Amino acid sequence: MESSGGGGDRRQATRQRLYEAAVTLIAEQGFSATTVDEIAERAGVAKGTVYYHFRSKAGLFEALLRHGVGLLTAALREAAERTAAAGGGPVAALDAMIRAGLVFIDRYPAFTQLYVAELWRTNRAWQATLGVVRQEVVAVVERSLAEGIAAGELSEEIDVPLTAAALVGMVLVAALDWQAFQPERSLDEVHGALSLLLRGRVAGRAA
Repeated sequence: MESSGGGGDRRQATRQRLYEAAVTLIAEQGFSATTVDEIAERAGVAKGTVYYHFRSKAGLFEALLRHGVGLLTAALREAAERTAAAGGGPVAALDAMIRAGLVFIDRYPAFTQLYVAELWRTNRAWQATLGVVRQEVVAVVERSLAEGIAAGELSEEIDVPLTAAALVGMVLVAALDWQAFQPERSLDEVHGALSLLLRGRVAGRAA
């Protein structure tokens, strides 16, 4: 997974290799079955390097969650800002975020699988962190929903927090289903279907 900061120093490059190794291995065999030795070997570094950058395997995974969700949040925010700069309204921004989310998931399927799986667990040491990073993603969508209501594009009856969470969940689950069971579909097809749902259900004004 690429860095959102674009830094090219050696330390960041090493962390990137560790993220890549961890997300691949954990997606393949689960968190408990993955060892630090395996992560280090896959990343091409010494075992001690893992502990130099992260205190433990759990610490590495927690950092991985922050890193991956940070990239997703940045992608959604950039899509919304780019749409606004082009003169698009809040609903257009929401549609652009749906596409940006699909592009992200298509690019990082292993991370997305891990993230969705961890959302349903309650016994992890990083549960508090997961709640924080989840809210970062949802907050970007909440902002566009609130702007849409203020602009009269969306109904005032919309429950902003719940609808934002539902939209994020829709994209995550639909994208994973697409990759697992309907891989013959193009990204444009999946985006088109979700766009219709957005415009037909969320963007439709109340009578």
